[in-house]
Amino acid sequence: MSGNATAQGMPTYDNTNFISLVKQLLESGKQTAQMIKSVKFLKDAKEAIEKVSSVVEQLRAVEEIGQNNQHLINVMQNDVQDILSSPYIKPDEVSRVVQSFDAIVQNSLDTVDFIDEVLSSDYLKMSDAERAEILKAKEMESKQMISNITTKTKRYRDIISFRKMQDKVNNRETEY
Repeated sequence: MSGNATAQGMPTYDNTNFISLVKQLLESGKQTAQMIKSVKFLKDAKEAIEKVSSVVEQLRAVEEIGQNNQHLINVMQNDVQDILSSPYIKPDEVSRVVQSFDAIVQNSLDTVDFIDEVLSSDYLKMSDAERAEILKAKEMESKQMISNITTKTKRYRDIISFRKMQDKVNNRETEY
């Protein structure tokens, strides 16, 4: 044999390895497709949860506004009636007291009408987030209404209390 001899031959292809590679690629493609479906499912689930969360937030805001309006009704039925029937509130003051509370009640009724409109229609095609924001703002207005009515009620009760005390001082017996 000569020293320059080289062996050459035809390369051999292993069909088994090629078929295995194709199967792995197909399986990888199936897994990728399944992962894409899973991501889409999770994205849809996230959107659904966000919608439910938004609806729950809206419901809580509406519930809070409803409770505040119920408180307003209770104040109007009890406290304002007591204030108006007090002998220490002068007849000319009754109309001012009524007007003072009437403005709050009217605002409350307007809020309820507005909320009904916002919830029952698409109201200018607003999103749930925008609707929730409006309801939160109305909830804050409702809390402010409760604060105002509490302040007014306290003020009128203080006036009554002061006048009652003043009446006792002015009408006490002076014989020692």
